Amino acid sequence: MAGLPPAPPPAGGSGGLPQFDVSNWPGQMVWILIIFAVLYAFMAWIILPRISKTIDAREDAISGDIGEARRLRDQAQAEAEQAAQEVAQARAQGLRLAAQAQAEAKAKAAARQAEEEAKLNDLVLAAEARIAEARSEAMAHVRTIAQDAAGAMVERLTGVAASGPELTRALTAHDAA
Repeated sequence: MAGLPPAPPPAGGSGGLPQFDVSNWPGQMVWILIIFAVLYAFMAWIILPRISKTIDAREDAISGDIGEARRLRDQAQAEAEQAAQEVAQARAQGLRLAAQAQAEAKAKAAARQAEEEAKLNDLVLAAEARIAEARSEAMAHVRTIAQDAAGAMVERLTGVAASGPELTRALTAHDAA
């Protein structure tokens, strides 16, 4: 269809878009206002209340969650402080028990040491008594041994045995000197 002349414009019109035709504007304005009013009412009465309810519910849930978190945090802090106090009390009680046990152990050790020292003192006294007795017995025999030794020396040196009374007199004179 090449070569055909362009179609003539419709009667009474300029041949352009109808939206730009000023004679159609009043009707288009009315429809725009009606559609705007319907959309505005739909948004204001249906959509926006639902959105605001959802936002309010979310805010309430978030506020509740924050309040619950704060309550749990405060509770945890109180429990932590209580646990710390219990630990401190247990530590103090443990230290008291350890000190008490140490004092008891020292007292028992001191009592045992005193008991052992008393036993040792008794043994030392008994040993000293036995030594003194043995010394006394030995000293009693020393005079007899000295008299026998002196008699044997006199007999060996002189060839004559000395009599018991002579040896006793000589030892007594020696002890007095």
